[in-house]
Amino acid sequence: MDRRSILTGGAAAFGALAITAVTSGSSLAEAAESYPGLYPDPATTPVPNPPLPKNLTRAERRHLETFDELDFEVFSHADWARLGESHAQNIRVHWPDGHHTDGIDKHIEDLSALFVWAPDTRIHSHPLRIAKNELTAVTGVMQGTFTRPKPDGNGGFIQPTGKKYAINMATVGIWNRRGIMDEEFLFWDNQTFNQQIGIA
Repeated sequence: MDRRSILTGGAAAFGALAITAVTSGSSLAEAAESYPGLYPDPATTPVPNPPLPKNLTRAERRHLETFDELDFEVFSHADWARLGESHAQNIRVHWPDGHHTDGIDKHIEDLSALFVWAPDTRIHSHPLRIAKNELTAVTGVMQGTFTRPKPDGNGGFIQPTGKKYAINMATVGIWNRRGIMDEEFLFWDNQTFNQQIGIA
């Protein structure tokens, strides 16, 4: 794989920033402060969505365009009737805490739960988008505000703090020949998430 054909412009800078953060054990924000020539932390400093990488196949381009539509329109507007445009009925979804779920109905239930306590949840930024054959890897910034009671998983509720959150996340998708995902891996830092909404 020719990495230069995938990582171009701002995407390459963001990739370098992420690698710097991982290898140094720092956050993206700390890495950006240490290396000011790199991309800023997208969760704290808005960055433009870069153009799609060059030299994509038709299928790779379609996967990334479908993923943009998924996050920017379907997810951000909680339009779950459209989730089948990007997700297979029997999709397996791996969550940041290590558990996985099977089936689109369960995935819709889990996604809907985010909007119960933060109805303004949205993703409008994809700073890095990569596609190779049936795989995509996309970074994004998920944002929202903790304005309604949050179920605590034990039959009770955590009262809203009114705090906003903006977290960096990444999604790796495995796509099938019908142009939808059979498997999805979601990554974000739950500790940072909980700290930002004031419950950690």
